Amino acid sequence: MSRAVIATLAATMLCLASGNGFAQMTLPSAQPAPAPPPKAAPKPPAAPKVAPKAPAKAVKPKAEAPKDAQKAAKTDPLPPDSDDPNVDLAYGAFQEGRYKTALALAIRRATEKGDPKSMTLIGEIYSNGFGVKRDEPLAASWYKKAADRGDREAIFALGMMRIAGRAGPVDRNEGAKLLAAAAKLGKPEAAYNLGLLYLEGQVFPQDIKRAAELFRQAADAGNPEAQYALATFYKEGRGVEKNPAEAAKLLGAAALADNLDAEVEYAIALFNGTGIARDERTAVALLNRAARQGSAIAQNRLAHILIDGKAVPQNKIEGFKWHLIAKTAGASDPDLDARMADLPAEDRAKAEAGAKHWFGIK
Repeated sequence: MSRAVIATLAATMLCLASGNGFAQMTLPSAQPAPAPPPKAAPKPPAAPKVAPKAPAKAVKPKAEAPKDAQKAAKTDPLPPDSDDPNVDLAYGAFQEGRYKTALALAIRRATEKGDPKSMTLIGEIYSNGFGVKRDEPLAASWYKKAADRGDREAIFALGMMRIAGRAGPVDRNEGAKLLAAAAKLGKPEAAYNLGLLYLEGQVFPQDIKRAAELFRQAADAGNPEAQYALATFYKEGRGVEKNPAEAAKLLGAAALADNLDAEVEYAIALFNGTGIARDERTAVALLNRAARQGSAIAQNRLAHILIDGKAVPQNKIEGFKWHLIAKTAGASDPDLDARMADLPAEDRAKAEAGAKHWFGIK
């Protein structure tokens, strides 16, 4: 997605700031990052031990095996295809990192049996350059073959390529249609990215309620980005009825899936007891973890906690170290700047040394 689109999303996403009331040590909420742009291509199923049968009337595509696949067949003799139509040897090879073998197996299965899952895998391999030279037009052609046979992974991938202008000119209208088709087939990422388009308001008229519905669909299917986005809606009551408890629940789910922004927001909710029972100890642990993962917001909030000694032993040197790290990442804090200026020179030097060590500076 273009920077202009991201800027639009940034302007339309909810502002979660709740002030700077540090007097009672209430942590202000994080300013949420723009919802991430659609992903370039889907990953194959996490545990692809089996693949659905090809449609009974699938037409076999007329395609010759690429040179890379021919080479793979010579260097790694292909096993005979399984008699079980549900067993997919190509995905097994893919998971093991034997990409050329996976490509050869997938092409054989696609050409001989018209299997759409194999076509999608071929598209994935060429789209990402797994073991072969990246070839997006060729990837798109294989995605198209699989999409025409109703494979939701291929429909989603092709939609993302159309929106991003990969393997051809940008066609966001066609891309949106493909996302809608994939979402109807139960693809969570398609529902989430379609929701972003409704939130953005360029392909469709902006419709926050519809965006929330699509985020809910994806969130219920376990998509952490959608869980985080929907949480922001519930926090502010936009597109849905305001519900801090539901917001905290969604943030917790997304945090468990390692969504860093959600983890920071969830920690702040725990610290303040917003929509969830207050648990400062767990909140500090989460902020510490997120800070070490590079979240400038978490680094800033952790700095305040350490400097003021709230819920943890006071440690001004460690706190100002995190302040300097966060400030370098763009999380400015004039209040902490002023307080650091009042530090004894020796303590200030130790905090600066700690920050330099973090960045690997001697």
